[in-house]
Amino acid sequence: MDQKIDFEAIDLTGPPPGQEPDRQYYFIARCRLWVREFLEKQGRLPRACVVNYGCQMNARDSEKLAGILKEIGYDLTESEEADFVIYNTCTVRDNANQKVYGRLGYLNGNKKKNPHMKIALCGCMMQEPSAVEKIKRSYGFVDLIFGTHNIFKLAELLDVCLRQDGMIIDLWEDTDQIVEALPVDRKYPFKSGVNIMFGCNNFCSYCIVPYVRGRERSRKPEDILKEIRSLVDQGVVEIMLLGQNVNSYGKNLPEPMTFAQLLTEVEGIRGLKRIRFMTSHPKDLSDQLIQVMQNSKKICRHLHLPLQSGSSRLLKLMNRHYDKEQYIALAQKIRKAIPDIAITTDIIVGFPGETEEDFKDTLDVVEKVQFENAFTFIYSKRTGTPAAAMADQVPPEVAHRRFDRLLSLVQETAKRRNALLVGTKQTVLAEEVNSHENGMLTGRMSNNALVHFNGPADLVGSLCAVRLTESKGFYYIGQYLQQEDEK
Repeated sequence: MDQKIDFEAIDLTGPPPGQEPDRQYYFIARCRLWVREFLEKQGRLPRACVVNYGCQMNARDSEKLAGILKEIGYDLTESEEADFVIYNTCTVRDNANQKVYGRLGYLNGNKKKNPHMKIALCGCMMQEPSAVEKIKRSYGFVDLIFGTHNIFKLAELLDVCLRQDGMIIDLWEDTDQIVEALPVDRKYPFKSGVNIMFGCNNFCSYCIVPYVRGRERSRKPEDILKEIRSLVDQGVVEIMLLGQNVNSYGKNLPEPMTFAQLLTEVEGIRGLKRIRFMTSHPKDLSDQLIQVMQNSKKICRHLHLPLQSGSSRLLKLMNRHYDKEQYIALAQKIRKAIPDIAITTDIIVGFPGETEEDFKDTLDVVEKVQFENAFTFIYSKRTGTPAAAMADQVPPEVAHRRFDRLLSLVQETAKRRNALLVGTKQTVLAEEVNSHENGMLTGRMSNNALVHFNGPADLVGSLCAVRLTESKGFYYIGQYLQQEDEK
């Protein structure tokens, strides 16, 4: 939030405003009255717990939910024995849904002990009609359900929830609305995610995201730049630009702008030290973007470039719009232009119809590209996607064997590549005190690799010169040299 809102001065005697975000400010002020009454009766502030599942987009949404609750007056806690618990759900894989169902059973026990408790569910899983029907049928103690398109309405929905009993459901099928200037409670004071777009137009055959997050909607560049400048003024040194496919940013704006052009604008913000982004679709990664990254002093030397499969046949069935050779050529072009870049990826094992030859093609791409890290998944059938209805579903035991073989190769190639940096001096953003070893900090290099190094707690949030002394495969041990100002 750029401006400080005086919620005590908001007139609550009339109807709520029709325009956003003023409407939500009105309901934040109303909920603050309820908090005041709770404090007078209970002698304490009500406690709220926001539990996040899923991707960086969800994490950013959860910071917004927490910010609204904090502005209302809740005491934020990590304990689910709170007066208000909200799960921001993920539905990319079925096990994410099952995890939520399991936790709801636990919350039911807490609610029986706490008559003030309210339980809310939001996010991607709630955009699935079958999941909502199951909640209504088997988890009737849930008080509030809303989805991905109306996250900004938390205060308005909470106001209703606090003043009446029964399950409240507010789900939108889609939206073209982007609501700015709401409170945010960031996990880190020195780094932050920034949404540049919402939704996805790609319709990969295995993916539920376009159905639950809707069509692509790009934020205006001036709003993005304004938000980043405000964050820098608050002490943020690193931002991550977020979108389901950042490479298609700007196509639906009244005055189209490419992602590369946006990055160039962000680069010019004084005081900002590091720029990250997530996630890039290979089919939209332009030569212009590679050139901007190559010439940048602020864009981190890390690119997450999901492969999903090395088989051209399966990539076509996945609706990915590139083949094995095109992906390898793109990765090689990137490495040639930016030799110190780390390329990470996502890979699915066991997609319907995957043969041993298809799987060997995936292993071949891993060998040729030499990823610094790969997030590997066994295919999870998502009802409502084209892949769920495909014939030749791969037997679980076959998928698990292939998964183990892939993981072993990824570990081997990543270890080999990451070992090349041992002995070099690197700039590390110290992110937190290491919870496992006294006197150690944990941070990230420009290439996104984790480094554990010695140093005092007051270095957290600072850019530090660190010599890498040992590679542990996917992370490093380092020796702190000095604090530095990364130009």
